[in-house]
Amino acid sequence: MNTNKKTARIAGLIYFLYFVTHIISDVCRDGLIVAGDAAATASNILAREGLFTITAVGDLVGAALFVLSAWALYVLLKPVNKNLALLFLLLNLGGVAIQCSSDIFLFASPLLMNGSDYLKVFQADQLQALAMFSLALREKGFLISQLFFGAWLFPLGYLVFKSGFLPKILGIVLMVHCFTWVSTFFQSFLFPGFDAITYVSWPLGFIAEVGLTLWLLIMGAKDPKPA
Repeated sequence: MNTNKKTARIAGLIYFLYFVTHIISDVCRDGLIVAGDAAATASNILAREGLFTITAVGDLVGAALFVLSAWALYVLLKPVNKNLALLFLLLNLGGVAIQCSSDIFLFASPLLMNGSDYLKVFQADQLQALAMFSLALREKGFLISQLFFGAWLFPLGYLVFKSGFLPKILGIVLMVHCFTWVSTFFQSFLFPGFDAITYVSWPLGFIAEVGLTLWLLIMGAKDPKPA
């Protein structure tokens, strides 16, 4: 197997594992959280605290896998343009750092709900409200990380487009997705009631990132032709 194909398939495999870990964690956790109902959310999390903790750990594992996939893509695309490859790697690291920092609030919620002795000064409904507040803070932190996760797509897409050993169309879609995903970030904070942009960004994101992942995993990449 040529060097590029091996590196590409490693990147695709790690990227795929990241998607699986991230999606499973999100789906399982969302099933426990009842929007706007702190008491019901607290009841669900306390009843399945082990599952909730696993989803929090899954978030951190997914973040580590995301960094590793970015590193593998850096190795693959560095020969095309080292500076741009370093740029998308740093943007990825920035997003992951913010996401992991915000994940601490996932661990804070069960601590508040369990009502340890040092929390007896608070009423049960106050603790539930604080736990819900922690989950809301985590969500805001995750949304902030999306600015970096959106921005990294442009240099990544450009290098895919210029590489000569990956499909140009994937590079174009990744670059376009950069703008739609960054727009989603601004929409979330500045225009929270305007969700129309998500109707474009989510399908485009699926095509761009899942398409790249499957191409790397299944097709790999050819070694560049000598000049």
